[in-house]
Amino acid sequence: MLSETFYRRKTEQAQAQMETEGLDGLLLLAPSNVIYLSGFWHIESERPLGLFVPAHGDPALFVPLLEQENATASWATDIRTYFEYPGEEHPTLWMRRVCGARRLGIDRIDQAVFARLGSGVTVTPLVERLRWVKEAEEIALIEQAARYADFCLEQVRDHAPGIIRGGGTELDILAQCLPATAAKMRAEVGELFQLRGGAVVGTVHSGPRAALPHGSPMRKQPQRGETLIAGIGASVSGYHAESGATFLLGEAMGDQMHCLEAAAACNDAGVAALRAGNTCAMVNEAALGALRSYGLGDAIRHRIGHGMGLQGHEGPWLAPGDETILAPDMVFSNEPGIYRPGTDGYRTINTMIVTEGEARVPSRFLAENPPEKRVLAL
Repeated sequence: MLSETFYRRKTEQAQAQMETEGLDGLLLLAPSNVIYLSGFWHIESERPLGLFVPAHGDPALFVPLLEQENATASWATDIRTYFEYPGEEHPTLWMRRVCGARRLGIDRIDQAVFARLGSGVTVTPLVERLRWVKEAEEIALIEQAARYADFCLEQVRDHAPGIIRGGGTELDILAQCLPATAAKMRAEVGELFQLRGGAVVGTVHSGPRAALPHGSPMRKQPQRGETLIAGIGASVSGYHAESGATFLLGEAMGDQMHCLEAAAACNDAGVAALRAGNTCAMVNEAALGALRSYGLGDAIRHRIGHGMGLQGHEGPWLAPGDETILAPDMVFSNEPGIYRPGTDGYRTINTMIVTEGEARVPSRFLAENPPEKRVLAL
C-alpha cells in the first residue's frame, strides 16, 4: 500500500490548487478521489462517503456509522459519522453543514442534491486532474500490474491450443489463465493482493464474435482459421494496467497477417506520438492514421486509448476532442482495434507511460511475441 507520506503529499498538492481556485474547502464524494487522498478503500453504496479537505490542516472523513471502524485504516484521524441513509437530513447536506466552508468545491454530486446545497458551492475536477500525473510509487504499482497482465497472456498463448484441441471453449481458456495469474499474484504480492483493488480480469472471444469490441466470453469452441482476442486487466493495490493480444488459430489465412501487422504499426505509431507536449488527440490521430494507411479505416470503431490509474478507465483520453497536453508520468492504454462484423476482429493492448523522451511500455508481451509468433498451432 502507499504510505501516509504519499497521501499527505497529495493532500498538500490539492490544497495548493484549492488556493488558486479560491476555495476554503474541498468535499470529495467520488470513491477514487477519496481513496487517492485518504487511502481508505471502501465499497461504494447508496450511503454517501466523503473526504473533506480544508484549505489548511488535515482532512476529515465523513462516513456512515457502520464504516466507523473501517475508516480508521486510513491516515485521517478526524472521522465523523452519520447514522444512516437517506436520513432526516441528507448525508451530503450534513457534510456541507459540518464542514463549514464558505467557498466549497465538490468533485461529483447528484443534481437534485446540488440544488439544495445553497450558495458558495462549485463542482471542480481538481483532484481528478491531479490523478492524471502519477507519482513514482503509483508508477511502480502500474508496472507490476502490467507484468501480471502479460503473464496472463502467456498463459493463454501456452494453454489455449491444448484446451481448444480438447474441445474447450472461450470460458475454459479463461478458467485456466485467470486463476493461474491470481495464484501468482497472491504468492508474490501476498497481503496486498487480498486488499480491495488487487485483481485480474479478462475476456476471450473468437471468430466473427471477435468483431465485437466488448464481446463477452461464451461456451463457444474457437475454430481453426479464426482469430482469438484476449484482453487482460490487472490491478495491484488498486492501480490498473492492461495487456492484450490477438492470436491466429492453426495458421494465418487470407489477410489475417496483414491485419496483425497493421495493428502492430498502429501500436508503434501511438507509442511514437506519446510525447510530452503533444496532445491526446494528436496521439489518437497518429495511431489510427497507421490503420488507415493499411486500408483498414472502415474497420475502426473506437479511440486508441484511455488513461489508467486508480480506475481502469479514467481521463485524459487518447481520443478526438481531448486537447489535454501530455506530461511525463501520465499513463495510458494503447488499443489498436480492427473490427469486421460477420468476419473477424483484432485488438492488441499495451500500457504506456509518458516520459521526458520516448514513451515507456511496461507491457512486454507484444514486443516479445510479434505477429508471426502469435499463430497458435492446433
